[in-house]
Amino acid sequence: MQITTKAIVLSAIKYGDTSLIVKAYTASDGLKTYLIKGVLTSRKGKLKAAYFLPLMQLEIVAVHKNKGTMESLREVKVDIPYKTLHTHVVKNSIVLFLSEMLGNSIREQEQNQGLFNYLQYAFHWLDENHPDPNFHLLFLLNLTKYLGFYPDTSGESAPYFDLLEGSFITTPSLNPLLDGETVMSFKKLLGMNFDALTTIKINKTNRQELLKKVVLYFELHLHGFRKPKSLAVLNAVFE
Repeated sequence: MQITTKAIVLSAIKYGDTSLIVKAYTASDGLKTYLIKGVLTSRKGKLKAAYFLPLMQLEIVAVHKNKGTMESLREVKVDIPYKTLHTHVVKNSIVLFLSEMLGNSIREQEQNQGLFNYLQYAFHWLDENHPDPNFHLLFLLNLTKYLGFYPDTSGESAPYFDLLEGSFITTPSLNPLLDGETVMSFKKLLGMNFDALTTIKINKTNRQELLKKVVLYFELHLHGFRKPKSLAVLNAVFE
């Protein structure tokens, strides 16, 4: 079935000498994988390798057979062009990390318009604004709303957050926890939007610890989740 839809690129892996395997999150059908033959050598074709950089926002014409195999693309154009996302060193580090997190987190091959709209908005915001050092933390925290394990904030005044249960607790459990300064920073991010990021300050050590725990939170709640390899690179750019 031929379909026209918006799509956000999650990854592009070289296949042979001339082709790419592209994973994209589509507005119409969720996660899809496309085999794009000859794109690395063809100069005259409609499809260009530059379209498939991480988190590119595209409009595509695709053939979806929906048989669990790789799909094919007929046409591609940029839907929302970026000004800085792939040229700004810090933003590009964030892009590589978040695209890897999304690739490890999203499995559903079905429409989720709320999740697609969130991704579209968040990456456009990052492109247009200064890269706040806490952007990726807030992005991942808000992402859990759409993946089904957003923290239960009903006991937010409690001093501990149980990562396995996804809720605040008054006394420590045997599960992995957030406590001390880390849980205080975590609480600051709950319910926040990107425009308010400039109002909070988290020091480097605390931010790195919180990010490590947020990645663990994903690992505990998503079957088959793999820790991103780009985590160390991201930590290095925010001194």
